[in-house]
Amino acid sequence: MRIITLNANGIRSAQSKGFFDWMEQQNADVICIQETKAQEHQLENQVFWPQDYRCFYHDAEKKGYSGVALYCKKQPDKVISGIGWEDVDSEGRFIEAQFGNLSVISLYLASGSSGDERQAVKFKFLERFLPYLQELAKNGRDYVIAGDWNIAHKEIDLKNWKGNLKNSGFLPEERAWMDALFATGEWFDAFRLINQQAEQYTWWSNRGQAWAKNVGWRIDYQIISAGLKEKVEAGSIYTEQRFSDHAPLIIDYNYPL
Repeated sequence: MRIITLNANGIRSAQSKGFFDWMEQQNADVICIQETKAQEHQLENQVFWPQDYRCFYHDAEKKGYSGVALYCKKQPDKVISGIGWEDVDSEGRFIEAQFGNLSVISLYLASGSSGDERQAVKFKFLERFLPYLQELAKNGRDYVIAGDWNIAHKEIDLKNWKGNLKNSGFLPEERAWMDALFATGEWFDAFRLINQQAEQYTWWSNRGQAWAKNVGWRIDYQIISAGLKEKVEAGSIYTEQRFSDHAPLIIDYNYPL
């Protein structure tokens, strides 16, 4: 089973840069997209509905903002649009596909980089999300929660960690939240289970020469439940082409879908 996640920073923009041509060559079972920045009625072109996939969009109410999507090779048993929290769902940040005992979720966690108000929104979400994940871990299902979590967990996960200790995405409180998530032994960072190398980034600022100099952050994840811990076979970050300010994260699982 291959799962790909990408923050597209505009699905139409990513399409114009060749994302769908690349995607169709990957033989992925599920592709999780974040930040579609479009509403479904704006995506009439067939390119946004690849014929080999069942496509599901969950839009933000605000035009040109946020939004998540799932492309599934196999028809899901059920698709759940939204987490059930009105403030989060109005921004189109969560969509889940269920296949038997497996759930694959495309998640776009709020960024706090625009200021204190949005950082407070992010903290409010995290406060609710940890108990939510703890409950999920008890229900017996297998989970892949793929997407842009907007947090670099450890110093190895960004280039200039010392200079970002007071910046959203690497705040002590955010990193402690990630520590608490993984400390339970119920959730795992799939990529780090198989790759402990430095300079494994998934996002680069558009400012300066961040991409050229590989001054990046690893903020895109596939977070998996304990039942999948031994199933991770391979993982990579695709950087040969640039579809967005984020790169696709590809994880292969020994888990027939």
